[in-house]
Amino acid sequence: MNETIIKRLGTLLSVKSLVTLALTAVFAVMALKGDISQDFMTIYAVIISFYFGTQSQKMRAAMEGKDG
Repeated sequence: MNETIIKRLGTLLSVKSLVTLALTAVFAVMALKGDISQDFMTIYAVIISFYFGTQSQKMRAAMEGKDG
């Protein structure tokens, strides 16, 4: 179990994850101020969809590897 936690923390500290977390923090601050521009929304949506798309693809590949 301890190895799992360390592995997940290592994954969380990847560049892709750090960028996603930073953008989410900026999005939250801008939302609280009510100052979200359309350009930022477009960039944020693309990055978030890319991040979750790759995560979903990795999970699907891992599950297919276990089944097959």
